[in-house]
Amino acid sequence: MRLTTALVVALATTALATAPAAAATTGYEAEQATRSKAVVESNHVGFTGTGFVNFDNVAGSAVEFAVDAAIAGGHDLVLRYANGTAVDRPLRIEVNGAVVTAALPFPGTGAWTTWATRRTTATLVKGRNTIRAISTTADGGPNLDSMSVDNGVAAPAPADWSTAIVDSTTARRPAASLGLGYTDALFLYGTHLVHERTGDPRYLDYLKAWGDAHVAADGGTGSSYDNLDTMLAGNVFLVLAEETGEQRYTLAATRIRQRLTTYPRTTDGGFLHNVSFTGQLWADGAFMAQPFLARYGARIGDGAAAFDEATRQLITYFGHLRSPDGMLFHAYDETRKQAWANPTTGTSPEVWCRAVGWFGMATVDVLEVLPPDHPNRAALLGTVEHLAQGFQRWQAPATGRWFQLPAKPGLAGNWTETSCSSMFAFTVSRAVQRGYLPRTYLPVATRGYQGVLARTSIGADGRAHVSDIVVGTNVGNERYYLDRPRATDDFHGLGAFLIMNEQLAHPRP
Repeated sequence: MRLTTALVVALATTALATAPAAAATTGYEAEQATRSKAVVESNHVGFTGTGFVNFDNVAGSAVEFAVDAAIAGGHDLVLRYANGTAVDRPLRIEVNGAVVTAALPFPGTGAWTTWATRRTTATLVKGRNTIRAISTTADGGPNLDSMSVDNGVAAPAPADWSTAIVDSTTARRPAASLGLGYTDALFLYGTHLVHERTGDPRYLDYLKAWGDAHVAADGGTGSSYDNLDTMLAGNVFLVLAEETGEQRYTLAATRIRQRLTTYPRTTDGGFLHNVSFTGQLWADGAFMAQPFLARYGARIGDGAAAFDEATRQLITYFGHLRSPDGMLFHAYDETRKQAWANPTTGTSPEVWCRAVGWFGMATVDVLEVLPPDHPNRAALLGTVEHLAQGFQRWQAPATGRWFQLPAKPGLAGNWTETSCSSMFAFTVSRAVQRGYLPRTYLPVATRGYQGVLARTSIGADGRAHVSDIVVGTNVGNERYYLDRPRATDDFHGLGAFLIMNEQLAHPRP
């Protein structure tokens, strides 16, 4: 059931009425700071400014920033870094000669070209402050790109956070620099939603430029579609097919649809997360393929078979991954051969927030195009209710966001993560709007939305940013999830933010 125009307006006004002002931040490039035993380099791409600082594999090397604070008091310091090793490279943070953090961890990011952020809080005096980051081991520190500091004064929030995020991101990343990966596809789909509402031709031009860079006349992209992550781009192919009328995009989408007919499965029919991951279902994978499959059926054809398959997949995944706390385990291995697999249930040991977020969005997206009389509709509505109860139970009262390990809010080192919080808020808001959930759940969505907005900011360059986004994450144990790097403007978070913001600030009837 689609609800009234009055409720659509209520969704937006409730979300926006108490939305926090953006925190104003000032960025400081590390290569422009004072250095001791450290060198400026530019041999690893992805940095901002003109380069980054290498602490040069020596203890005691340092970078010193001169920071002017508008007011005295607590300020967030966010350091952007890369660490291409598997070894933590901690830094001691000193402010005006006093130690703030003796050993702030900077764990590996997977590659020297993969940049993440670490956040700490320090008390600054009004006026000039000296902030030093000092390596504490013989390995030196990470490669340090920049530091941003909130200035303690709230900046006016933009009139439209979605356009602010898209404009800021497209200015940093030309369309041709984006690939076919799922994070890029997520951001592109979010950009499509903003274009659909605003009609701004720049956003469609950006999507077209990406398509021109990657899709051949016969629909080929160079991908063999041997893991579900590679299939998320199919949603963008469907958008471009509709917007441009070009046959190559329909052909590209059809290649993915046909691949799913031969794609390997578990013994009970679930799509493997990767063709080489025998017996494994990951909650993440539900979003990578199932909404595309349902949309393909609705827009191009093959509707009955596509709807049946998409809903069966969600039901199969949910049956294996459902956890008793209103959430989902990250993964399942029917062979029980993975080190993380429970020998009895086959599930992984932890509930990871973004995996649950992917699954929630997948379920409401499939419901959006599913015929109202489809026999599997009731099962999907039951999934939405299960997840909504978990979201309500585990939402952090102080922030409105959800923790990286959401069902362990009191765990030392646990932290609230913005991409999953965006996904949870979207799922609940859309479910209330469509009548899948009662209106009593609406505060869960609006508190989550406000919590994510508290992690958005307008930088000194006038561009919008989203922080505290966990980078790409595999299946692991408790410590693994807690130690994953946090990034600012990672596409996991930017795409999820756009989907959430379009739903809560600009809901469609």
